[in-house]
Amino acid sequence: MHITKMHGLGNDYIYLNGMENPPLSPEALAIRLSDRHFGVGGDGLIIIGPGKTGDFSMEMYNADGSRGAMCGNGIRCVGKYVYDHGLTKKTCLTIDTDSGPKTLELHIKGYHVDQVTVDMGVPEVSPSFPVTVGGNSYTIHPVHMGNPHAVIFCTSLEDIPLEEIGPILECDPHFPHRTNVEFVQISAPNHLHVRVWERGSGITLACGTGACACLAAAVKAGLCQRDVLVTLPGGTLELSWHPTSKHIFMTGPAVTVFHADLPDTLPEI
Repeated sequence: MHITKMHGLGNDYIYLNGMENPPLSPEALAIRLSDRHFGVGGDGLIIIGPGKTGDFSMEMYNADGSRGAMCGNGIRCVGKYVYDHGLTKKTCLTIDTDSGPKTLELHIKGYHVDQVTVDMGVPEVSPSFPVTVGGNSYTIHPVHMGNPHAVIFCTSLEDIPLEEIGPILECDPHFPHRTNVEFVQISAPNHLHVRVWERGSGITLACGTGACACLAAAVKAGLCQRDVLVTLPGGTLELSWHPTSKHIFMTGPAVTVFHADLPDTLPEI
């Protein structure tokens, strides 16, 4: 089993080429490989397969084995993987995901993909509502980016006990299928700072769909411009919410960490 470890702003995944022989139990494999002490380590597993309507498909599993519909950082790495591995020579691609087809523009540096721009689609912003966790009240701004997000504005990210309240908010009854959670600090009209609790993975260094959800919620609340930088613990994304098409475009890096061959039968933890 040949794997490639990749990341977008530290949001790291293990990638498999599933064109011919996809794994039989991807959920269990995601749990096994994602373990940072006894496995490879990552926020989940992404399997690249043939596209039905697009050029390729992306099958995403979180670190707990649950299926994810879409990952903004992960899909940038899919674009880098297929180009750098010689699976395509195209620099404009369509990737089939569980939240629909996404288009990618690959930015080449030398002979490899350096950055990728993704059309993340049209956000769906729902009315906000209050929740109380640990005696503190928070206002949740729900946004759907092909997957669910709970965006919360705050004055200081450092004061948020994300590791304590993240898992509680993830399972809030308003989100029957659980949700990603983002805390946002508005640094300037064109600059957001964000911390993420990712559904099924916990605290991650970045979340592409989450960054887009934060932009959508902040614009709807009149707190920022449509063109912004979003800084997460792993780095910064460039986002633009087009006023006519209503689509959000995200640009950020994609990085290969290493390649490895693993035995087909992995030892038990």
